[in-house]
Amino acid sequence: MKQYSAQYIFTNSGQPLKRGIVTTDNEGVIITVEDTGGLPVERHSVEFYNGIIIPGFINSHCHLELSHLRGKTERGKGLGSFIEKVRSNRDTGTDSILSHSEKADNEMYREGIVLCADICNTSSSFGLKAASRIRYINLLEVFGIDPAKARKRIDEIMKVADSCSKMDLPYYIVPHAVYSTSLPLFRLIREIGSGNKVTSVHFMENEGEREFLNDNSGPIAASYLKSGLMPSVPETVVSHSDAILNEMTLSGNLILVHNTFSDRETIERVIKRGNTFWCLCPGSNLFIEDKLPPVYMLREAGCDIVIGTDSLASRENLSIMGELKTLQDNFPLVSLYELIVWATINGARALGETAYYGSIEPGKKPGLLLISDIDLINLRLLPQSSVTRLI
Repeated sequence: MKQYSAQYIFTNSGQPLKRGIVTTDNEGVIITVEDTGGLPVERHSVEFYNGIIIPGFINSHCHLELSHLRGKTERGKGLGSFIEKVRSNRDTGTDSILSHSEKADNEMYREGIVLCADICNTSSSFGLKAASRIRYINLLEVFGIDPAKARKRIDEIMKVADSCSKMDLPYYIVPHAVYSTSLPLFRLIREIGSGNKVTSVHFMENEGEREFLNDNSGPIAASYLKSGLMPSVPETVVSHSDAILNEMTLSGNLILVHNTFSDRETIERVIKRGNTFWCLCPGSNLFIEDKLPPVYMLREAGCDIVIGTDSLASRENLSIMGELKTLQDNFPLVSLYELIVWATINGARALGETAYYGSIEPGKKPGLLLISDIDLINLRLLPQSSVTRLI
C-alpha cells in the first residue's frame, strides 16, 4: 500500500483537492481518496509533493508507425508537401520502423501516457503493443481516392485486422480523412464499422480540403496528380459534415482529429451527431500549417475536446505536456483544470475506457502523474513545468 499527497490533486471526480491523500495498492489500483480540507494529518507513510497530482495522460491520436520519420519532413510546407514526404520515406524496412516505434513507446510511457489511440496502416507495431506498459486502442486506417480500388483497400486492411485479432489487441477499422477516401470506400468502411465503439477521422486539417471536395482542384488535387493517384473520375463526399452525418457509422464515439480549419457552421452541424470528440494536436498543426484550431470556438459550441500528439513526423516528441503548454500559451483563457480534463478523463470517455482510466477514484488504475515547477497560486503551467510518473 502507498499513499501520495500534493498541493493539489485533480481527481476529475469533483473539485481539485487541496493537500488530499490518495492511497493505492502495490499494483497502482486506487483504494481511497481522502479530502483533508487542506489540512492533512502528518503521517510518515505519505509521500508529499510540491506540485499537482493528476491521472495518467490519454493520447487520443498518435501514429506510432511513423516514428522513424522524425526529422524527415520540413516545417511549414503545408499538408500536401507533408504527405508527399511521408509517402516517400515511410517504407524504410521493418527493423527500422520497429526500433523507432519501440523507442517512441518508451518515450510516451515516460511522458505519463497510459492509454493511446494509435493509427495503424500495417501490423508492424502489434508485437511491441502486446508487451507495452501502455494500453493501445488500434485504429486500422483505410484510405484511397480511386473508387475502383475501394474493395482492394478493404481486403488489404482486413489482413491487418486479422493480425491484430490474433494478438488479442483491440481494434476498429476507420477512414483516414474526408479528402483521401472515395465515396464507395467510405460506404464499405461504414458497413464494416457498423458496430464500432470508437471511430476516428482526420478532419478539416487543411484549407484546401473544401476546394478538393467542391471541384477536385487545389493543392490536394495537385498532390494526387503529381503522385499519379488522381482517378480519371473521382467520387468524393459532398462536404465534411455530409461525410460525418451520412457516410460514416453512427455507432459509438467519433474522434475528429486536428480541426485546424473548422468553421462555426460545420461545427454546429457535426455536433448534432452526438458522442463526438474533437482532438487537438497543436504541435503538429503548427509544424505542418503554422496554424492552430479555433479552440475558443470549439469551447463555445460545447464540443468535448481531447488531446493527441500526432506523430514524430510532425513534431519532435510525443509529449502531452508539451501540447498543453502550447494550448495555454496560445489560448490563455483556458484554465489548467480544463486542459487536464481534456488530456485525461475526456480521452478516456472518447475511447470508452473510463472503467480504469481518466480519473482518480477507488477501484480504478489510472496511473498517477506529478506536475512540478508550476505556478501554484494561479494554477498555470510554466515553461519549466514537467511531468513525472509516480505510478
